[in-house]
Parts: sequence; C-alpha cells; structure tokens
Amino acid sequence: MSITAADVNNLRKRTNAPMMECKSALTEAGGDMEKATEILRKKMKDIQVKRGDRETAEGRVAIFTDPAQKVAAIVEVRCESAPVAKAEHFVHLANDIAKQIAQENPASVEALLAQKLFDGSGKTVNDRIADVIGMIRENMKVQRFTRLTGVIGDYSHHDGTLGVLVLVEGTTSDPQVLRDVCMHIAARNPVAAFMADVPPGIIEKEKEIARDQLANDPKNKNKPANIVEKILEGKLKTWLAENVLVEQPFVKDDSKTVGQLLAQHGLTLIKFVRYKVGEVS
Repeated sequence: MSITAADVNNLRKRTNAPMMECKSALTEAGGDMEKATEILRKKMKDIQVKRGDRETAEGRVAIFTDPAQKVAAIVEVRCESAPVAKAEHFVHLANDIAKQIAQENPASVEALLAQKLFDGSGKTVNDRIADVIGMIRENMKVQRFTRLTGVIGDYSHHDGTLGVLVLVEGTTSDPQVLRDVCMHIAARNPVAAFMADVPPGIIEKEKEIARDQLANDPKNKNKPANIVEKILEGKLKTWLAENVLVEQPFVKDDSKTVGQLLAQHGLTLIKFVRYKVGEVS
C-alpha cells in the first residue's frame, strides 16, 4: 500500500511525532493509522495521541437543558460544509432537534426522525430536516444523541463543534461548579468517568506500550523483574490519573482532582457525555 503525504501529515497531527518517524511507522503498519500510532507510542515515550479526530465531517453539537424538569439532551447533527454548519437555519435546526429529544425522549435516531415536532406544526422531525435541506441544498443527518435526567451541568464550545453534559447526584448543586467540570471535560477529554469504566482492552494496550517503552530504554536493561513490574504499575497509575475524569487534576486548580472538587460541593459524579463533531461514535 502506498503511503501518501496526506497520510503522513494526518499521523503527524495526531501524535506530534517527526515526519520521518510518521512515515516509517505508517510503512511498517501497512498504512493502518491506528497500528502506526501504536508503533510510535511504543518507540517514543513522549507521544501524546489526540483522540477523536479520526473522521472528517462538518456539523454542529447542540444542547438543550430544562433545569426545572431536570432533563437535558445533546445531539450531533452533520452537514457537508463548514459554512453551512454556522448558517442560521442549520443552527436553529440543531437546537430544535436537541429540544425535541429532551421533551419527547426518542429511543433511537430512527424513532426521533418519525416523531411529530414539539411545536405542534404536525410535521415530523424528518420533515423539518428535509425543509432545511431544500432551503440550503446540502445533505444533513442526525448522527447521535444522548438524553439525561437529574442534576445536570452543560457546556457548549462557542463554535458549536464541541459539547459536554455531566450528570451528578447531591443535595445541592452550584451551576458554576458543574459548568467548570464540563469545561474541564471539554479540555482534557477523559477516556472514562471512573477507573472501573476503562475497557480492559485499553488497559492491556497501555501495559503493552509501557513494557515496550521500558524494553527500549537502556537504563532498564539490568533491572530485576520485580523492579520493572513496579515501574510498569507506576506508569499505568500515571496514565489512569491523566485519563480518568475523577482522578484528573482539575484544570482550574490542580491541587485537587475533579472527584475531590465534586465531593467538596456535596456532589457525586454519575456520568458524562462529550461530543465533538466528526468523532467516530
């Protein structure tokens, strides 16, 4: 398989590795981007992978919250071009769909499209989308959505490309604290809310990468196996602290973790949802 300059550039953007290292890794991986990323991480301990940029797409993430009813919805609606993603009619469409989801609780995208609109017009959600497609002459689709009920915080990036919901339990809730946690999630992109939520396959992959990093480091050549194992445990613990939400140092005050911040305010994290336009869901 031929490796193109675009392939090398994409891997470079994901990992910040040198161009020649990216080309070599892609060649070794036969053009497989995921495999090439793993090769780079095993060879270069400082590689930081930018997750969530695997698919090119335009669109918008919209959020609707109703604090009185304790319900919220987040939806990703896709289109073909960046100008349309910012167009007034498309923005209104995405916002209406988010409100529809919050109020009508569809079970799937298909069920959502078949629902009558909340506005009493008699049209379905699919009709509403078709109207905007006819006006703008560009294809659009609902990619994914999540609806939550309870004590909820939210954050939307100013350009509509990223949105976050966080669900907590507690007797009191400060909206600013929840918004700050959502902004933290937007910035730090945790892989899971809790350590127990990290898929075993990811844990095993991180262990494998750490082992290969140690094996490639001459300083560890003559260290006893039990010492090497302790180093591996330390590396995994560090990785979990960097990637699990409740363990991450809070971006506004790194003297405490997100879990500790919530606890200080009498709150317990239940789950979070983070959508970025173009991610593989």
